[in-house]
Formats: sequence, C-alpha cells, structure tokens
Amino acid sequence: MSKEADRFEGEGDKGLKDVSEETTTKRARANTPSPNRGNTASPPRFVSVEELMETAKGVTNMALAHEIMVNQDWQVKPAELPEGSLEHIVKETMHKAFWDCLETQLKEDPPSYEHAIKLLGEIKETLQSFLLLGHGRLHSRIEEVLDLPLIQQQAENGALDIGQLSQFIVEMMGSLCAPLRDKDIRKLKQITEIVPLLKAIFSVLDLMKVDMANFALNSIKPHLMQQSVEYERNKFQEFLEKQPNALDYTEKWLEETVKSLRETDGCAAASSGPPSLLPLNVHNHAYLRLLKWDHASDPFPETVLMDQVRFLEMQQEVERLVLLSSVLLIVYTTTGEAISGLPGLMETLKNTVSVIFTEIHTPSFSMQEALATIGEKLCVDLSHCLSQHGFPPFSAERKSILKGQISAINQPDNTVHKLMDSRIQSYLLAALESNQHMTPPPLPGGLAPVSRELKELSVRFSRLVNYNKLVFSPFYQKILQNIPALGESPSTET
Repeated sequence: MSKEADRFEGEGDKGLKDVSEETTTKRARANTPSPNRGNTASPPRFVSVEELMETAKGVTNMALAHEIMVNQDWQVKPAELPEGSLEHIVKETMHKAFWDCLETQLKEDPPSYEHAIKLLGEIKETLQSFLLLGHGRLHSRIEEVLDLPLIQQQAENGALDIGQLSQFIVEMMGSLCAPLRDKDIRKLKQITEIVPLLKAIFSVLDLMKVDMANFALNSIKPHLMQQSVEYERNKFQEFLEKQPNALDYTEKWLEETVKSLRETDGCAAASSGPPSLLPLNVHNHAYLRLLKWDHASDPFPETVLMDQVRFLEMQQEVERLVLLSSVLLIVYTTTGEAISGLPGLMETLKNTVSVIFTEIHTPSFSMQEALATIGEKLCVDLSHCLSQHGFPPFSAERKSILKGQISAINQPDNTVHKLMDSRIQSYLLAALESNQHMTPPPLPGGLAPVSRELKELSVRFSRLVNYNKLVFSPFYQKILQNIPALGESPSTET
C-alpha cells in the first residue's frame, strides 16, 4: 500500500504495529528460555518492567534470528490481519476513503493530480529499489518516463496521461518481478480504470517487495551462519546474566545423560574416563534423548526450547518409522522367501501400512484397531500376490500368526519393536558421530524399506543438532566441567 494511503490511515497504523509486536512477543515467549516454567532450584529474581521489556525484545530478536537459520523454508510473508478484526476493518475503511478521495479528485473539472503525482513518485522510488547494479538502462528509462517535474508541468497544462504512465509502470513491473508474479501482471494489464489500476499496482508492488526481501535473504543466508551463531550466543548470555537460573533444566538434562551413560558402562574403567563420557559423546546422547522426551511432564531444556516443536515432530516421525519397519520385518519373516524379490511388493505393503499410520498422533487414533486393520489388509494383499505369482496360497495358520505378531507390536516388551527402535536410535546417533567425517553411516539391517525417510530424518536431525552445538557448546562445556569425572575430560567438541 502507498505511503500516502498509510498517512491517511493515521493512528490505525500504530495500532496494527502494536498488535504485530504483541503477536511476535507472544510467539517468542512460548518457545524461548524461561527460568520460571516450573519449580526451579534458584529463588525467583524480581525484575523491573524496563528490564522485562528489554529481555523480551532480546529474546524475540534471538528467536527470529534462530528461525531464519534453522528453518530452510522460512520466508518473509506479507502481513495479514484477521478478517473481521477491528484492525482489519479500520485499515480497509481508511484505504477505501483514500482511494475514493483520489477518484473524486481525478473526476474534477479540471482534474486535480496532487495525490496522483505523489503516488507516481512512490511507484518510481519502489521500482528503482528493485534495480541491481547492472540495470543502468532500466534506471535511465524509469527516470525518463517518470520525470516528476515534467509530469507536474503536464498536469498544470492539462496534458497529463496517467493511463499511459500506468501502462509503462505495469510493463516495467513485468520485467522486474519474479516468475510467480506473472499472473498478477497479466491481471493488471486487464484493468482499464485508473484508480482500480493504481490500487492494484500498489498491491502487486507490496508482493514484489516481499519477493525481493526473500531473494536477498536466500542470497546471503550461507554467509550469515557465523554472525547468527555469535548473535544468538551473545543474546542468550545477556538473558542468562539477567536470569542466572535460566539453565536449570539444561543442567538437569546433561546430568541425567551422564548418569544414563554411567549406568550403561557400569563401573568399568571409571577412573580412566571411559570414552562414552567424553563431552562430545555426552552431547550426542543428550540430543538423542530429546527424541524420547516426555513433553507432557518434563520441562524441555532451555537451550533447545526454541526447537521443541521440531524435536517433537522428529520424535513422532521416529515412532512412526519404528512401527512401519516393525510391521514390514514381521511380514517378511513370517512369509519367508516366497515374497522376497517380488517387484513392487515392498512398496505396496509399505504404502498400505503408511496410510493407516497417517493419523497416528491424533487423539482419536486407536493403535490396537489400526494394527488389527493392518493385519487384515496385509493378509489380503499377500494372498493375492502369492496366487498371482504361482506360489501356494497363504494358509489360515500363517494368517493367524501374522495377525497376532502385528497386533503384539504395541506391547511394551515386544522384541521386534524394541529391535527396530534400537536400530533407528543407533543410526541417528551414528549420523551425529559421522557428521564430523562427512560420511553417512551404514544402514542397519531391517531398515531398507524406510531408508529414504530415515536418511531425510537424520539430515534434519543432524542439521538442527549441529547448529545448536555451535551456539551453546560453551554453556554445555561449563556445565559438564562441574560434573565429577568429566571436568578434566579432553574437549572434543566441534
């Protein structure tokens, strides 16, 4: 929207800004470190309103910088007010009044071009902002056609043709816009009325500004990594200075990881510092524990709180892959060599199971009903496949065994489920460890049917973990140094 229309909007714009800042702050508060998310060991520290506002602003900026770096699909998006909201109604009313006023001026005899010329000046400024260093010819062309002093003289002499200037503007927009805006440009060319055309031009220019911002962001993102790491680390350090107990849950997370590794190793070679208790290994196992987190009862560590939703989504994906690989392993061990090597069968069975597991994490999902349905469906598919390839029919006894084993997958002590879960966890751990050497780990047995999904998951998991390490490793090192038997371990963190 034009600056002229925004001025017409007056105080409404201030209200929209306040709402936008409030929304951003709420989002940051929901996914950023907070020392008072539960009972903490340290007593609460009273802070002034000024300190609170300053901290909230810093956390909001840190959350935004973090989102830009870790979210590969992050983009600047046009601000959209909720339909029917007071802010939306005020904005629409003010803009309508502005465009109605412009239309009235242009219909006067003689027409008044005061506001129209200001709009042309804003359009000229916006078009020039899209130009790159090599666009010298386009810059000269814009200066020549949108020569404001000349346009002012033409208006005073009754020789101004706004329609012709608008067509030039549309053509210039078409040469500068991203391909996804070609459809919008074609729509502009179909508008014949001056005021609706100018209004539509500003709408498309706003979209082009967003496109340009995203283009610039994607261009420089590879160069922002180190600056973003330092920025997040410094912001968190500032937050920690104001809230000294802001690492309570992170300390608990790392201490429990060390305790778990010690229990796994037993007491062997405790004095020499077993390899599993090296800082890098502790970190990797700590991150892996986030994929087994009880989000309903255990507060998430502060240093990974901004990524809690991402870790939860990956945790759910792990659970789905464990179930899927367990079912397929049971199918192939139950049916034997009869179906091994049959073209397309694995993918067919996988798709059948995947469809049923689509809503596995919804409240209405029943695991037992789903497993029973999977057993029935796979028996039908296998019987059809065996008869189609000339094998003996799938006997009732084998069907019963297959259905029983599939239904038992959900039992806490199910051997197949525990085996697949252990192998997937091992693969993800190996992905973190092998990342230093840039070589993917070998795929454990039984996971070939889900290899594509598992490799994609490991890449997302490793990328998120490695960025978190870059930002927070100094804080982790200080915590580990205070844990007995780890304080003198050699630092191998990367």
